[in-house]
Amino acid sequence: MAKLLADWVNQDVTKVRGRSVRWLSERHFFRDPMRPIQSDSDYFFSPADGVIIYQRRVRQDEAVVEIKGRNYTLREAMREPSYEVEESLVIGIFMTFYDVHVNRIPYPGVLSFRELEPIDSFNRPMLAMENALVDDLIVDHDTADYLHGNQRMLNKVETGDLGLDYYILQMADYDVDSITPFDLSSHRPYQQNQRFSQIRYGSQVDLIVPLGKGVDFECLHEVSTHIEAGVDPLLKIIRN
Repeated sequence: MAKLLADWVNQDVTKVRGRSVRWLSERHFFRDPMRPIQSDSDYFFSPADGVIIYQRRVRQDEAVVEIKGRNYTLREAMREPSYEVEESLVIGIFMTFYDVHVNRIPYPGVLSFRELEPIDSFNRPMLAMENALVDDLIVDHDTADYLHGNQRMLNKVETGDLGLDYYILQMADYDVDSITPFDLSSHRPYQQNQRFSQIRYGSQVDLIVPLGKGVDFECLHEVSTHIEAGVDPLLKIIRN
């Protein structure tokens, strides 16, 4: 369930922080807890366990976030020339080493995906952002250089009743460089909150929802809130 960052660290992370990296890797990181598949057509649920590090309405060339004076734009994030939506809602969720790394579908639809060509020849580490969140209890965007170049998978979900396509952008850490879909067949239907993929070790998931399609959205949590995939509603749908 949704918790303030400090509460999540105190209640959940503290229990295992003294464990070795080997124990965490073998017995904690790859856990996949059973969760009921909730269905509520009034909400988008979170696609990932993690901490909200930004949520903004942006145009394609506007900065989602500024990193050491350099803008990270939606166009740069998606690398999708055909995406011509005037304005989008973007929510970034950072998944720490202590989070469940199984991703789920926020709203039902037909899923297709493609791996994006990397901008750089190697991925950048995400450890600095993780340390800021877990040790300092802050969101430090200057530690988010990985947003500009790391391996990523762009998942497109076509909804029927809402009349829009939304996106789930997955980013992997440099250590493992592995985003693993559970089903390699693309363009198949998924239920709300159904498991669809896993990212190994440090990672991030962005939910990208186009605006101006006859529906609007209300964000339900503040930046620095820790949320869980398939458990916490992330957006309330406002049908015009």
